Amino acid sequence: MPASKSVKLNTGAEMPTLGLGTWKSQPGAVEKAVAHALKNGYRHIDTATAYANEKEVGLGIKESGVPREQIFLTTKLDNKDQRDVEGALERSLKALDTPYLDLWLMHWPCPMTSEGKADKSRDWLDTWKDMERVFKAHPEKVKAIGVSNFSVPYLKRLLENASVVPAVNQVESHPACMQEDIVEECKKHGIVVTAYSPLGSDDSPLLTNPTVQKIAKKHGVEPANILISLQANRPNVTVIPKSVTPARINQNAKVVDLTEEDLKELASIEKETHIRVCKPYWTGWGNIGFPDLE
Repeated sequence: MPASKSVKLNTGAEMPTLGLGTWKSQPGAVEKAVAHALKNGYRHIDTATAYANEKEVGLGIKESGVPREQIFLTTKLDNKDQRDVEGALERSLKALDTPYLDLWLMHWPCPMTSEGKADKSRDWLDTWKDMERVFKAHPEKVKAIGVSNFSVPYLKRLLENASVVPAVNQVESHPACMQEDIVEECKKHGIVVTAYSPLGSDDSPLLTNPTVQKIAKKHGVEPANILISLQANRPNVTVIPKSVTPARINQNAKVVDLTEEDLKELASIEKETHIRVCKPYWTGWGNIGFPDLE
């Protein structure tokens, strides 16, 4: 059973620290993975319109038998939908077959056309203002709004202009890409960070990293558990490991308490190895303020 630990959002809602991510999960497998995770104690599910699996996620929730009000459900506004924010919300609610979202994120600060090209005539800040309007007008449909893949410069611009402080910023984070500057900036403003790709990547070299393996042996768990636990042990951070394998979903739920020394050793890995799984180049918007990509 996953640990019952949670963090409090700036809305007052509790967000479970551990969730199930569904990015890159194969069609046909997501429904079963979501159902299995919920039946085995998970209460936080993360998806996105861009993953093209919202319908399957919704089916998995229904199949699990877990009451909707016990589940924290996140999805994300697609880059291609930044000119039709309210319509995008309705499409997500319909696909997920749910009356409301616990959290709705702007997937990237990168508006795109329907053809998948950078929409340079659209300012992502206008998209955020549209999200604010929908959030204020329909609190019964959206319990919280936030962002994803926002670097510190983008967060600062947002906060200078926002009437609603984002509840969450979801970013890639693991020992080879800690993003400590983002975590600290979010902490200053009461924004929770959700770490995606906590293992680094599929077949990640972090799983065979000597430091990770040493700490895993010390705690009697798998290296993946240490990578997930690193995020779960950071203040103000939640984590969404991805898997469609029932045994691995169960294994990933074993979060351990790491010592300060463990945390320091894991954070030091970035000095020797830097990995970034998800790069913003494909959006056509460049590095969007991430210094390690400049």
